[in-house]
Amino acid sequence: MNWEQLLSLRRHGDTHKRLRKEQNETRLGFEVDYDRIIFSSAFRGLQDKTQVVPMPISVGSNKDFVHTRLTHSLEVSVVGRSLGRIAGQKILAKYPFLSEVHGYHFNDFGAIVAAAALAHDIGNPPFGHSGEKAIGNYFAQGNGRKYKEVLSEVEYQDLIDFEGNANGFKLLTESRDGVPGGLRLSYATLGAFMKYPKASLPKKPSRHIADKKFGFFQSEKDFFMEVVQEIGLVPNPHNPEMGYYRHPLTYLVEAADDICYTIIDFEDGINLGLISEEYALEYLIKLVKDNINTKKYTAMTNSSDRLSYLRALAINTLISDAVEVFVNNEETILKGDFGSALLDKGKYKAQIDDILKLSVEKIYQSAHVIDKELAGYRIIADLLDMYTTALIRKKEDCANNYDGLLIKSLPENYRNTDASVYKILLDTSCFVASLSDSAAVHIHDKLTGRKI
Repeated sequence: MNWEQLLSLRRHGDTHKRLRKEQNETRLGFEVDYDRIIFSSAFRGLQDKTQVVPMPISVGSNKDFVHTRLTHSLEVSVVGRSLGRIAGQKILAKYPFLSEVHGYHFNDFGAIVAAAALAHDIGNPPFGHSGEKAIGNYFAQGNGRKYKEVLSEVEYQDLIDFEGNANGFKLLTESRDGVPGGLRLSYATLGAFMKYPKASLPKKPSRHIADKKFGFFQSEKDFFMEVVQEIGLVPNPHNPEMGYYRHPLTYLVEAADDICYTIIDFEDGINLGLISEEYALEYLIKLVKDNINTKKYTAMTNSSDRLSYLRALAINTLISDAVEVFVNNEETILKGDFGSALLDKGKYKAQIDDILKLSVEKIYQSAHVIDKELAGYRIIADLLDMYTTALIRKKEDCANNYDGLLIKSLPENYRNTDASVYKILLDTSCFVASLSDSAAVHIHDKLTGRKI
C-alpha cells in the first residue's frame, strides 16, 4: 500500500480526481466527512443507545451520568484526532513528497481518523454489545432460521453473525432515492472506518486482526470493492476471494476506541460505585506511574479531581504508546503483515489487561447490565419476528390485515417487498438495529399491546 493512494479524497460519483493541493483549506474534504457524520440522523440516534451501563443506578453528583454510544463516539473521535495528527507528523517527515508534491498536512491524518472514529459505532444495535448477538440469534436459533433454505450461504452468514461494523458501512454508503452514495464520504475515511475489510465468509480464516469479524454485507459488496480498489488495500492471502488487509489508519481508529473504553468505561464503573474508588485508583496509578506528577496529584483533595487527572494522564500515556508502536511498524502495516491491535504490542498491555479484567468482573457482568441485555434479546427477537413475518407474507401474497398494519408502522424505505428475501430480512434487521434503546422498548410495548 502507498500513502498517496490511501489518502484518496474521491467520493462516490466523482468523475475526476480530487487533488489535495487544490482543496479549499477552509472547507477541507476530510473535515467535511466529520461534519456529514455528526449531522446525520444515524449518528444522532446514538444518544440513546447503551455503551455499557444502560442507565444510572443511583443519583448523585458523580452517579447521574454514564456514557452512551454518542458520548463515547465523540470521545473516541477526539482521541483519534490526536493519534492521527501525531502519526501524520511522523509520516510526513518520513515521506516529505506527500507534503511537498501533493500538499498533504499532518492535520489531514487527524481529520481522517477523527471522522472514522466518530462513525465507528454508528451501525451498532440497541442494548449494548448483546444487540448484535440478539439479531444473529434470531436467525440462527430463533424463528428466523426457517429462512436459511432460501438464502445463499454467505447471505445467511450475514444475518446469523449480524455485525455492527458492516451495518455502519451500509449506513454510510447506501444509496437512496435522490441520495446516491449515502453520506458520500471520502474513500480515505471509509477505508479507515473498515476495521474488518472482508465478507462474512470465510469466518476467521486466520488469526490476523483484520479477519476477526467482517465489514460489509453482500448488499454493499460492489461499493466495498470500489473503495478497496481506489485506496489500494492489499489482498489477504487467507481470504483471496473477498478479504483485504486494513487501511493503516484503521489501527489508529481502533486504538482510539480501545483507549476510551478501557479508561472511560472503568471511570463509569468507579462513578457508579461498581468498582471501589481506592482500589481503582491504584490500577490507574500503575498505568501512569512513569508520567505522574506526584506533587500535583497529592495536592488534590477532591476524589473526582484525582480521578479526572489520572484519566487524562492515562489517555495521553496510551496515545503516545500507540503512536510509537504505529510508527515503528509503519512499513509492516503497509504490507499488511501487522496482525495485532496497536495496544496489544505496547508497553502497557499488562496494565490494560488488569483494568479490563476488573471491568469485566465488576461492570460488564454486573446484574444491571445483564438484566438490560436479557430484555434486549426478547425485544429484538419479537420485533424481528413480527416485521419479517409480515413483510415476507406480503411478498408471497398471503398477508392478512394485521400484517398490513405492521408494515404501515415501518418507515417507508423499509416497506419494499419487491426486493429479494435476503434484502427484506437484512433491511428489517438494520431497521431494528437503528432503534435507540427507548424506541425499541416503546415500539415493542405498542406492538405487544402493553401500551397504547
